[in-house]
Amino acid sequence: MSLIRRFGFRRFGFRRFGFAAMFCALACALALPAGAAVIMHKDISLDTAKTIVEGAIAACNAKGYATSGVVVDRDGLTLVEMRGDGASPHTMENARRKAYTAMTFRQTTAEYAKKLNDGNLVIRQQITLPNVIAIPGGVPIKIGNEIVGGVGLSGSPGVDEECVDAGLDKVKDQLQ
Repeated sequence: MSLIRRFGFRRFGFRRFGFAAMFCALACALALPAGAAVIMHKDISLDTAKTIVEGAIAACNAKGYATSGVVVDRDGLTLVEMRGDGASPHTMENARRKAYTAMTFRQTTAEYAKKLNDGNLVIRQQITLPNVIAIPGGVPIKIGNEIVGGVGLSGSPGVDEECVDAGLDKVKDQLQ
């Protein structure tokens, strides 16, 4: 027995069935909660991210260090990555992980590493997660009090965060 005969589509016709399906879909769509709100948030622009990384790399270059810098957005996705002249290949991955860690845990990676050194069991477990690293040189990027990303720099022993701060200073008026 064909589907048309079995379900009576011939009797009602395809037009009526299609109209009924469309009406049902429209009714379901209109049944959304009346108080549904739109979530608003700020994001860092590509130009701002580039300025931060260029400023950080330049600050460390002026001190004689070849570095790489990365900015990630609020979701941990890479916006900008730059490897400075003469920087080692591993510095790019370290910088990306520092930026991701700073954004994810909403603190500098220096603060995060200090908690690890203090024997914090949770931190010891978190560093087993992909992309998390407890090495100074990552800083969360804030617009007001909202975390909009993270920046990481690698290649200058003990000076990475200082150079990141120099890069952030170049855009501080845009991060108000």
